[in-house]
Order: sequence, then structure tokens, then C-alpha cells
Amino acid sequence: MKIAVKAPVGRSPGFALAAYAFVAAMLGTTLPTPLYPIYQQTFGFSSLMVTVIFATYAVGVIAALLLFGRLSDEIGRRRVLLGGLLLAVASALAFLFASGLPLLFVGRLLSGLSAGIFTGTATATLVDLAPQEKQRQATLIAAGANMGGLGCGPLLAGILAQYAPQPLRLVFIVNIVLLLLAIIGTWLIPEPVEVKEHARWRPQGLQVPAQVRATFIRVVIPGFAGFAMLGLFTAVAPVFLSQMLHITNHALTGLIVFAVFAASTCGQLLLEHISQRRALPLACIGLIIGLIMVAGGLLARSLTLLVVGAIIAGLGQGLSLRAGLAAINAKSPATQRGGISSSYFVVLYVAISIPVIGVGIAAQLFGLQVAGIAFSIIMAILALIALLILLTQPAEQR
Repeated sequence: MKIAVKAPVGRSPGFALAAYAFVAAMLGTTLPTPLYPIYQQTFGFSSLMVTVIFATYAVGVIAALLLFGRLSDEIGRRRVLLGGLLLAVASALAFLFASGLPLLFVGRLLSGLSAGIFTGTATATLVDLAPQEKQRQATLIAAGANMGGLGCGPLLAGILAQYAPQPLRLVFIVNIVLLLLAIIGTWLIPEPVEVKEHARWRPQGLQVPAQVRATFIRVVIPGFAGFAMLGLFTAVAPVFLSQMLHITNHALTGLIVFAVFAASTCGQLLLEHISQRRALPLACIGLIIGLIMVAGGLLARSLTLLVVGAIIAGLGQGLSLRAGLAAINAKSPATQRGGISSSYFVVLYVAISIPVIGVGIAAQLFGLQVAGIAFSIIMAILALIALLILLTQPAEQR
């Protein structure tokens, strides 16, 4: 038996409210990015600890994907979205009252759980609420809300940290207000799926069936390189900018990280104008060129080269993400599509965490500059390997 849930507002306003909630939730996950140098000075920890704190977020995302990936199909989209928003509020409160490392770790873990629960469910909600003929547009709006929210977080935090009082407090107060508004809006949206009376919670294991495995491996390599690059810029870039380039303006730091996420969004939109066969090779080329420029910018201590390289790599990352998902969805059986996509994202969030910790360890041993250059070159080589795999396979398999 299934329970029908009464809709407090119509589908069109519900779509707008769900999109706002998506932006608000994702915005909170990147707020700490331009604040890491301040935390370092205030609490006295190393660049390695910055990467470990950041990686805690990815642990939360992966746990949420594995544990709660199918939950909204059982208990409804709206309940899961509300749960994700409450976790985001708890994360903001942890940062607001943080006086040392423990609450920073708690805040990042809660933020990761929120993002892992929210991303897939919010995307599904927007698609469900859109009319049948506009579901492709809904997917694009979901991608824009996701990456736009991630990009606006550092920008907002950087501006407030630079020009407003209480740089480690005010931004999280603003975040909580935005999240409370999102909770009210989410409470009002219509439930787009029928809620099961006797719902069952089932953890979701990784699944990549044999018929999808070749495609999965082919697209996950550039995806790994792209997400590792995002991890570098959301975790370590502010420390690079402050320690190597002596840029202490937090608003400028936030703007630079925002530019990377904006480029990623544009990269996803490029798939509308590029054939699927050409998309992934072009994405790999963008990642290779961008990462080599980032390495050159770090070597020459050139802000211009660093930013231009980051934007080009961001375009490649966004294109590789959307093209990779499209290729996987095209090859996956409909009944297994969600689980295979979740497995793809698990690998990507491993990429956003473990390599970045490696950068932190290398920075301790060899210095930030050497660590950043080595990381960028290794990821460029990985993207080159992905490109060679794509170019040497038969044309009909691309």
C-alpha cells in the first residue's frame, strides 16, 4: 500500500522552491574554503590537517551515497530533502561554535552527509516536478543549482570574511538563515512520488555490471582527474594563494574558487553543443592543458597562469562529468541505472579526498609548491592516459 501526500503548493512553485533548497544546501558545503587560512592561524594546524579536514567531507558524501542512495524512493523525496537540510544546519552550528579541530571535523562530516543525501534526491525531485517535455531542462537546472551553489559558497564566505566582522562566525549565521528558509520551502513543495506505507531501508553497495564495466572504466578516469582537481582548489588553493602568492584578500580567494565551479557548470552546458563521441576526448584535452597551466602557474608563482589554467581545467571537469554520466546511463539497464551512477560518484568522491591528502603529506615533506606542481602533473598524466584509451578504441564504442 502507498500513501498519497497532499501538496501544499503547485508543481511550478514547488520546482522553484526545490531548486532554491538545492542551491542553499550545496552553498553550505564550500563555505569553509576561503576560511582555511584563518582557521590555520587561529587554531595553529598544518596544511596537511587542512586536507584531512576537507577529506572528512568526502567520507560523509560516500557514506550517504552507500547508506541512503535509495531512501527517497521508499519514504518520499520531501522527507529526505528535509533530513539533508537539517544535517546542513547541524554542520553550520558545528562551525559556528568551533573552538578547535573536533567541531571542524564534525562540521565537515555532517556537511558531507547532507550533500550525499541531497544531491541525488534534489536532482530527482526537480526532474519529477518538471513536465515530461521539460525534464531535460530540469536536469540542466539541477546541474546549475548544484555547481552554482558549490561556487557561491566560497564567494559568499570570502566577501563576508574580508569585509564584515566575525569572519569565522557571521557567514555560518547567514548560512543557517538561508537553510531555515529552504526548510520552510521544502515543507511546502509537493511530494512527487508515492510514499510507501511500509518503507524498507536498504544500504546500497557498489554495482558495475559486466556489460557496463568497459564504459565505466573509460569515463571514470577523466572523472577522477577532474574531481581531484576540484578537491585541490576547494581544499588547498586558499593556502597556496596565501602562502605562495601572498594573497590575503579572502574575497579574491573566494572569487577564484567560484570561477573554477562556474567553469565546471559551463563545461556541463557544453554537452548541449558537442557530440557525445567528441565530448570526453575534448574534456581530457581541457584537463591536460588546464592542469599543465596550473603547474606552470605554481612554478612561476603567476596568479594569471594559475587562474586561467584552473578555469580551463574546470571546463574539462564539467564536460567530463556530464559526458561520463550520459555514457554510463546510455549503457546501463534502467533498473540498475541509479546504483551504477551512485558507484560512479563514489569513485569521484574518493578522487576529491585521498589525492588531496597526498598533497598535504607531500607539502609537509617537500613544501607546498613542489606538492602542487607534482599533483597537477600526475593528474594531467592521468587525463592523458584517459585520452589515449578513448582515441585507441573503435569509433563505434566511443
